[in-house]
Amino acid sequence: MIFDNLKNAHLYFSLGEKIQKALTYLQTTNFSTVEPGTYDIDGTDVYAIVSDYNTKPLSSGRWEAHKKYIDIQYVFEGKEKIGFTETKKVMLLEEYDNRKDVAIYKGEGHFLNAEENHFFIFFPTDIHMPGIAINIPKAVKKVVVKVSTDFIEPQEEAMQEVEPVEETPPQVEENSSQVSE
Repeated sequence: MIFDNLKNAHLYFSLGEKIQKALTYLQTTNFSTVEPGTYDIDGTDVYAIVSDYNTKPLSSGRWEAHKKYIDIQYVFEGKEKIGFTETKKVMLLEEYDNRKDVAIYKGEGHFLNAEENHFFIFFPTDIHMPGIAINIPKAVKKVVVKVSTDFIEPQEEAMQEVEPVEETPPQVEENSSQVSE
């Protein structure tokens, strides 16, 4: 997982051409004029999903991870908490859905406050929980750029390392500092 300000995006261009295209798109697009929807950057290899929504209480959050796409989550307007965790702190709640490219978990994690112009990069092994209210639900405009993982060497995926369990509300350790671990 990476958490940084968009002004530092160039530091991550060496992660590959697709990551560079995604971050350059975020740097060069005026999202104040972009309507919610899906936008092509490089076909199915790199595309953006622009969303306007209200953040949700922690009790409504769900831990998720993906296999086919890296998530670059960029907060354009507003702020929200975004959680991150390790496989040893969660249990599989819903098996990986290949069509939706997501597995759902329950468990514990840490949270950072994502403010305007900040982004996260979540790789397939990074279990995350986006869209959480900092205090009370508020409006956010966010861009999630999906970057195909076909350039990454296959590894043990996060979603294959945990066992399914029955659903209960998520338990978390709150950490609102801006320092990444």
